Amino acid sequence: MHARSFRFDSAHLNAFFSPRKPRTPLLRAVLGVVGLALLAMLVFFGLFVGAAMLAVGLAWRLLRRSPARPASPTQVVDAEYRVVRKSELPAPR
Repeated sequence: MHARSFRFDSAHLNAFFSPRKPRTPLLRAVLGVVGLALLAMLVFFGLFVGAAMLAVGLAWRLLRRSPARPASPTQVVDAEYRVVRKSELPAPR
């Protein structure tokens, strides 16, 4: 009977899955430009989406603004306040 086993060592898998830079200088330059273009595109669309979200939020707030109402007597809080001196406060532990 023959038992099959799988080796999980990284030396065997690195040959297929390790990212390497290409040796050709022209291909390196092309991939670098492609990477920079992708980065610029992501930043541009990120800023565009952020600005659009801010604009929609501001427009929503301006359009949904209700007319100013005077405060009703039930919303007014009437209280008396007393200033507590520092020497009257308990000492910190």
